[in-house]
Amino acid sequence: MGVLDVGSNTVHLLLVDAHYGAAPIPASKHKKQIRLSEHIDADGNIDRGLIDSLVGFIEEGQELAEDQGATEVIAFATSAIREAGNGEAVIAEINERTGVNIDVLSGDDEARLTFLAVRRWFGWSSGRLLVVDIGGGSLELASGADEEPDIAVSLPLGAGRLTRDFIDSDPAKDQEIKALRRHARAEIADSIGPLRRVGAPRLAVATSKTLKQLARIAGAPPSSESAYLRRRLKSSDVRQLVTLLSGLSVAERAKLPGVSAGRAAQLLAGAIVAESVMDLLEVEELEVCPWALREGVILRRMDGLPR
Repeated sequence: MGVLDVGSNTVHLLLVDAHYGAAPIPASKHKKQIRLSEHIDADGNIDRGLIDSLVGFIEEGQELAEDQGATEVIAFATSAIREAGNGEAVIAEINERTGVNIDVLSGDDEARLTFLAVRRWFGWSSGRLLVVDIGGGSLELASGADEEPDIAVSLPLGAGRLTRDFIDSDPAKDQEIKALRRHARAEIADSIGPLRRVGAPRLAVATSKTLKQLARIAGAPPSSESAYLRRRLKSSDVRQLVTLLSGLSVAERAKLPGVSAGRAAQLLAGAIVAESVMDLLEVEELEVCPWALREGVILRRMDGLPR
């Protein structure tokens, strides 16, 4: 099975060996940096160049999936396509040119599917979970004691979005950082009441590339080592990382352990969002989960197949 993820930063094809009752095992992957937000014109529409680039990538992905023997490819898109003025037209054109139907997920969908993946990874013994996912366009928060969260929240606080809206300097200026932090904390504070009311989590979990890279800088093992190694991100680490990243240029951040050049620019904004979430929800530590939205999409699909 393949899953094609059209995100704000990358378009990613993951091929897995999957069947009901088993963990999906990665078999092959193919990805491309697209930085979709940089291809939005003044009217809020995705430009022609990116549409053609997406079509080209999907055609390459279709060949790879066929070569690997994939029997099904599920395609989805997240906030950048969802919010583009011509998002529906882009999806329709991609379908016409490639035959691939891309499902545009809502923010609630993203939060719930990511939560499902985290629950399956940590199991029932982990009790009530709080899941934090910082994407390029949005922040998802979800809490629950079952496979479906009791509450799921999606906020326009993605690391790429905030960098584009608030950071013009390199390194970032103090006033830019203060404005970004003030905005992030206000947005989160307005939305966390329901998360507080459902009860304190037994385990708080981080997903997404941004949080994984922050954990890596803080000393977590690299992703090339076993997925089963414990990786954590403490609130004290995040505060120190905000200070560190604030003083570095984008080029200097890209030299830090585990940081990709394509995400270096938005890592400071991601750290500020993480700091705000952990502070306002009184979370001292996040456990990093290797599974996230793509795995949630696969698991939900496998649950719906005949057993």
